Amino acid sequence: MNVLWQALYNVYAFFNSPEFLRSFFDNRFYLILLVIILMRVKYATYSSMWMSALVNIPGTFLHELMHYLVGSILNARPVNFTIFPKRNIDGAYVMGSVGFSNITFYNAVPSAMAPLLLLPIAFYINRYALPMMTPTFFNYVLYVLLQTIIIENAIPSGADFRVAGMYWRGLLLYAVLAIALLLML
Repeated sequence: MNVLWQALYNVYAFFNSPEFLRSFFDNRFYLILLVIILMRVKYATYSSMWMSALVNIPGTFLHELMHYLVGSILNARPVNFTIFPKRNIDGAYVMGSVGFSNITFYNAVPSAMAPLLLLPIAFYINRYALPMMTPTFFNYVLYVLLQTIIIENAIPSGADFRVAGMYWRGLLLYAVLAIALLLML
């Protein structure tokens, strides 16, 4: 048993040695490889609805929470919030949803595109939280996992784009606001 602990300690020491960490942190190849491995593990769970739900719950929660918060602030009146998968009419699984009772031209676009607000959060974690973390292999893997979850779930779904696109006056309103903001910069 002592030999096993010694071997585990040697593996731990290797992965946390300054030389390995420096080469690992400074090489984007390892970052891309790690993200691809994490995504493959995630997609491997898709054969089971419940395993898929378990793996996707943290990101689904963040995605739906953004819809809920923005919808609440803009008076879209959220009426339900779910992060558990269910089958829709065409047989595909919907991982989560937020329903609203007062979608209008002025709140449809921001409520539907609300998950994009996760991107500044991911940026903040990268810019300010990562440098404060102790540089260990485990912390780096945890950082990449967290960032992968946040950034992947910041992308609005097809249903989100459909809801936003249903309100052309809202699209026009926010396009004008975006152009005005860009001109002011």
